[in-house]
Amino acid sequence: MARRPGSAPPQIGTRIRERRLSLGRRQSDIARGAQISAAYLNLIEHNRRPVSDALLTRLAEALATDVKELASDREELVIAALREAAARIDLRGPLPAEIERITEFAARFPGWASVLAATLRLAEGLERKLVSYSDRMSRDPYLLTTLHEVQSAVTALRSTASILAETPDIDDQWRNRFHTILDQDSLRLSRTAQALVAYLDSFEDEIVPMSPREEVEAWIAAGEPNPAEAPELASDVARAIAQELQAEQTRDRAALSDAELGGIVDRVARDGRPVDPADIARLLNKPLDLVLRRLGILRPGPWHDAGLIVCDGSGAPTFRHSAPGFVLPRPGEGCPLLPIFEALAQPQLPVSRLLETPEGERFAAWAIADRHMPMGFDGPSLSRAQMLFAPAPPDDARRALPIGPACRICPRAGCPARNEPSILGPV
Repeated sequence: MARRPGSAPPQIGTRIRERRLSLGRRQSDIARGAQISAAYLNLIEHNRRPVSDALLTRLAEALATDVKELASDREELVIAALREAAARIDLRGPLPAEIERITEFAARFPGWASVLAATLRLAEGLERKLVSYSDRMSRDPYLLTTLHEVQSAVTALRSTASILAETPDIDDQWRNRFHTILDQDSLRLSRTAQALVAYLDSFEDEIVPMSPREEVEAWIAAGEPNPAEAPELASDVARAIAQELQAEQTRDRAALSDAELGGIVDRVARDGRPVDPADIARLLNKPLDLVLRRLGILRPGPWHDAGLIVCDGSGAPTFRHSAPGFVLPRPGEGCPLLPIFEALAQPQLPVSRLLETPEGERFAAWAIADRHMPMGFDGPSLSRAQMLFAPAPPDDARRALPIGPACRICPRAGCPARNEPSILGPV
C-alpha cells in the first residue's frame, strides 16, 4: 500500500528507537533535539503516533543520521546495520574478507541477514546498557550509601541471631532485648531494601537525570530559561550551578557580543576563507579562550553543529554541550587524548587536532587553557581549559587522532594512553 504524502513509513518508530539505542542516547536528549516531549517520542518509538516529514527531519538531525536511512527500505537498513557492525569489529581486529559481499548476502538470505542485524543491534544495546549500569553502580553516591546500609543491617541481624543461637541459657531479659534488636534491624533492612529496589527500577527511566551536572545539561538543552523557573533543575545544587554558569556567560557576552561575533563569522564565511577560531580571534582582537567559549555557546553560521567542553585544572567539566555524533565523556572521566587535557598541560598554547571516534565520526577540535590568580600573588594559580569541536570538513587531510570514551569502556586496542583495562574485551 502506498504511503500517503507527508508521513513516514508505519514502522519508522522502531527504526528511530534502534538508532537511538545504538548511540546510547536517552529519549529526553533526542526529544529536546527534535523539539517534542519525551513522552511523545516514546509513543513514536512504539509506533503509536505518526511522524510527519518535518518531524522526521528533526529526528534525523537529533540522531545524527540521514532522513533516507530512517525512511529507507528494510533491506537497506539491514545492510547499513551489517556494515556498521563490521566497522566496529575492525576496531578489534581485521575486517572479514567478505565485507564487500554484504549486499549479496542480504539479497540471497534476507531472513538470516535480518536476524543477524537484529542480533547485532541487540548486543550493542545491551553492551551500552551494561556500560551505563556499571558506571552508575560504581559511582552513584546514593547507591553506594544504600548498599552499605543493607550490608550493615544484614551484618547486625547475623550477629544478633548468632548470639541467640549460640547462647541457649541466655537470661530472659537479655533474650527479649535481642528479639527487639532483631525486630528493629529487620524492619530497617526491609525499608532500605524497598528503597533500593525502587531506586534500581529508576534505572529504566530514561528521562530522570543522574546528577546535578546532568540536570544543568538538560537545562542548557532546553534553551537556558531562568534557573529559578526551570523544571529541568530539580535540585538546589543544580540551580546554584546553573546560576553561576549563567553569570559567567553574561560576563563573556559583555566582553564579546552576539552581534560582534556573528558579524565577523559571516564576513569570514563570505570571503571564502576557512572558518578558523584563531583567525576570528585575531580579527576581533579578542582572547582565543573567549572566542572558543562564545562560538560554542552562540554557534553562529558554520558553527551551528559545534560542541563545547570547559573544565577546571583538575579536568572536572564545568560546562558540556555535545555535537551530533560526539559522545561526551562522563563527568570525572574522558579520553586522555582529548585536546582539552593536552591544553591543560601547556597553558596559553593553543592545540588543534582532527579527532576520530570509534564509530568513524571525524571532528575538528581546538583547545586552549588559561590561568588566573583570584587570590593574588600569595594564592595559587588556577587553570581553566576550553575545547571547541565541530564535524570536520571532508577535505581535512590531517592525520586523525583516534579517541574514545573512558578507557574502561573504550574498544580501541593498543592505545598508548590507556590507563585501565576495558570491560568490553581484550585490549
